[in-house]
Amino acid sequence: MQFKDKIVIVTGGAQGIGKCVADEFRKEGATVCIIDKQEGEHFVGNLSDKNVIEEFCRWVVGNHGHVDYIVNNALPLMRGIDECTYEEFQYALSVGVTAPFYMVKCLKDHLAPGASIVNISSSRDRMSMPQTESYTAAKGGVAALTHALAVSLSGKARVNSISPGWIDTDYTVYEGPDATQQPAGRVGNPLDIANMVLFLCSEKAGFITGENICIDGGMTHQMIYHAEHGWTLNA
Repeated sequence: MQFKDKIVIVTGGAQGIGKCVADEFRKEGATVCIIDKQEGEHFVGNLSDKNVIEEFCRWVVGNHGHVDYIVNNALPLMRGIDECTYEEFQYALSVGVTAPFYMVKCLKDHLAPGASIVNISSSRDRMSMPQTESYTAAKGGVAALTHALAVSLSGKARVNSISPGWIDTDYTVYEGPDATQQPAGRVGNPLDIANMVLFLCSEKAGFITGENICIDGGMTHQMIYHAEHGWTLNA
């Protein structure tokens, strides 16, 4: 019960990685405040709306008085340059970068001693597939926002980010090339990310701030060249 009586915010916490993070915090005794656009028994709202963020922050402070940990996890839109409109790109940045910034701005005077902020980026902050510009730009932005906040909030909160690779939110166990192409030998699952979130919020991570930790089974470190080590490109 290492987080007993701690107040945790998880954005996008009604599903996927965010739900797993929220569940793991609750197992350790924390009170979790979720905001998600999906309907449910949590604060329902769209994080692209400034007024929604302000209302949610007032609700959290009004009910709990302070915040110990903020996990900015809400998922931005993924659209590529061929189809993404100006408005869709702006929406992706609003949810992926502006919302984490503004959430912290609204709550920075209500952070408890020992506070920690964890932003969920993506391994796409350093590598790309075609037609992913809106998502990739948002995830790259939140990774950079992380070290800026870590410096600005020095002495008030530690700020780190996590860049997940392939995480199957249904906990599917893959075999064959999907698994063996990854140096870790498997596809990731939400617990791989939740475990790191809880570690970064714990006292064990007290000397870690401004860092981005990539959890991708080693994929971003694997060099791939056509016709070497069994890799072939079928174009």
